Amino acid sequence: MTKYMFALWGDGAGALLGAGPREELAAAGVTRLQVNLDDEPVAQAMRIPTTEPAISAVVSVWTASGPTGLGDVLAVLGESSDRVAGWQVDERRPIDPPEMGEGVRADALANVALLRRPAELTHEEWLHRWLVDHTPVAIATQATFGYLQNVVVEAVTPEAPPVAALVEELFPAAAVSDMHAFYGSDGDDAELTDRLTRLMDSVTRIGADRDLDLVPSSRYLFDPL
Repeated sequence: MTKYMFALWGDGAGALLGAGPREELAAAGVTRLQVNLDDEPVAQAMRIPTTEPAISAVVSVWTASGPTGLGDVLAVLGESSDRVAGWQVDERRPIDPPEMGEGVRADALANVALLRRPAELTHEEWLHRWLVDHTPVAIATQATFGYLQNVVVEAVTPEAPPVAALVEELFPAAAVSDMHAFYGSDGDDAELTDRLTRLMDSVTRIGADRDLDLVPSSRYLFDPL
């Protein structure tokens, strides 16, 4: 099964939750669909835009047919957005999120981050720092209960931003506006400071303290589509 992820811009991505677009995606060979929308329930959450305008949704599709039908997929996504950029990815799941699959909004703040590799690091150095060194720090310092790492294999749209990976982390719903809920520090300010310091030191080592798109979202999964 091949996974593709797409960044969408504009206000129309919510239409992908409807039956019509999902039927069109299924006809294009998509068997599983995930829509991450920057919508009203996450309006108070922190967002970091590097692209201008900011990304409004991230859509993931799985297909057994590989690139066959990808043009049809892009056509459906294009009907619901002003711009689409996409990548084939290799998914890793350090923490499996709870996945109902019926298109019900997950009870969570789902942050999706688009990471760019710093020029001073080789691809191999960057992957090691991220996947081996950073991952346990991220898990230990945040209240994540779902953690998906998607290493970019190749861009599948012209002029897609030079993204090295896309990360999705699920936090308790209260994390939208409560830093203690985000970091799992249980109201202890000293613990919060310690966790934030350790996390940011590790984030800096992989270059995610700059050139980052962070998209807070509501998560909707359709599986099977």
